Amino acid sequence: MNSMSMKLYLASGNPHKIRELQELVKNTDLDFEVLSAAEVGGMPPVVEDTGTFVGNARKKAVALKALLASGAWSMADDSGICVDALGGAPGVESAYYAGKESDDQANLAKLVRCMRGVPREQRGAHYVCVLILLSPDNQEYVFEAKCEGTLADESQGSEGFGYDPFFIPSGYNQTLGMLSAEIKQKLSHRAKAWAELVAWSRKQRLS
Repeated sequence: MNSMSMKLYLASGNPHKIRELQELVKNTDLDFEVLSAAEVGGMPPVVEDTGTFVGNARKKAVALKALLASGAWSMADDSGICVDALGGAPGVESAYYAGKESDDQANLAKLVRCMRGVPREQRGAHYVCVLILLSPDNQEYVFEAKCEGTLADESQGSEGFGYDPFFIPSGYNQTLGMLSAEIKQKLSHRAKAWAELVAWSRKQRLS
């Protein structure tokens, strides 16, 4: 890849993910632009049935790539929270934990209910994020990261989205819902996966 000027079309209809990635782009000196799938008519429906973050991200990236002009890059994110006491659930089903038509609030409320009464030492959890890039010639690049932590006793804070008000990252005593966006951009699973992508991009520039 000769030029690092890249438009990355994100295979998601989630405005929170788009905004978070656009903010992460601002913190790099690489010439990236994250664009919503809405720019090309919206994200086509995808059945996320592979059972893995990588498989689901791949399906989304391929689906959007089919709508893009030649020379464009497609990027997909699949992410979720894995809770030790629940055998890794909600995992890949994090976005619809409370049902196919559920929203962030319903999913969070269900997890809070499921964890009620679970002792502190058994409340370990981690976030996972997989970012997949598909190049103009359909080469695939996978970047994966985790954010380790524990679950709070109750939902706290209004920052972030998804399960953030219930998740306390390792090294902190506040939930992601209570921490500033600046801190989250340094330690979140998505921020770490993005950092892997940026590191790869720098190597490509040097090659």
